[in-house]
Amino acid sequence: MAEDAILEVGNLKKEFGGLLAVDDVSFDVQRGEIFSIIGPNGAGKTTIFNLISGVLPTTGGEMRFEGEVINGLKPHVIAGLGVSRTFQNLQIFNNMTVLENVMVGRHLQSGYGMISAGLRLPGAQREEREIVDQAMEYLAFVGLDSFADMDASSLPFGQQRLLEIARALATEPRLLMLDEPGAGLNRPEKEDLDGLVHRIQDGGVTVILVEHDMAFVMAIAERIVVLDYGEKISEGTPGEVQSDPKVIAAYLGDDDTQLI
Repeated sequence: MAEDAILEVGNLKKEFGGLLAVDDVSFDVQRGEIFSIIGPNGAGKTTIFNLISGVLPTTGGEMRFEGEVINGLKPHVIAGLGVSRTFQNLQIFNNMTVLENVMVGRHLQSGYGMISAGLRLPGAQREEREIVDQAMEYLAFVGLDSFADMDASSLPFGQQRLLEIARALATEPRLLMLDEPGAGLNRPEKEDLDGLVHRIQDGGVTVILVEHDMAFVMAIAERIVVLDYGEKISEGTPGEVQSDPKVIAAYLGDDDTQLI
């Protein structure tokens, strides 16, 4: 295992009907860092998230989380190991309250099954009360505790993004993958998101971001991998990648222009 790497991705490939959406991509994510994957539309960023989280099977390569190979594992198994994610397109339960949405994430840590819960056994009831209390703590962490009893669908878009993050945190991840968390947010909301991501990091959680807002990425990420047409074209610090001619060409078609 690479020194202090929480996630190792080696020669990762994903093929869709003869098209290589991810082509021989390798990188390591260090424990405790804020890491970002960027690239133009269609570069393969979300596909890599889907591979790591088990939503899609790999065509080739290997992924290791905490030294354990996770290729072929089901999404709930990978989540149980300590990997959680949000989605580019919001995946909240509109027919549930804000609190109930976070409780869904918290139930991954539940020790009682459906039968015990259905019979309202004392241990199950006690655990359910604990889940409610813990879910409220995660809502407070993202600033949504006062909206706990509201229907999730009634929240403004930016707060729905926060709700999805709270639900992901409720699974107690060691690695949190945020797919376009800034999409649709205004500048003050993105500033708040920056603070939230750093507080998540301060809590000992490693964060991987896929994000289109280059100003946001360059301000928050410690290391960046850049993809283009499914291939890794650059890796390094924000300063290194934003001045890389290959990165500038991929985004702007002009290798004589600064990216940011």
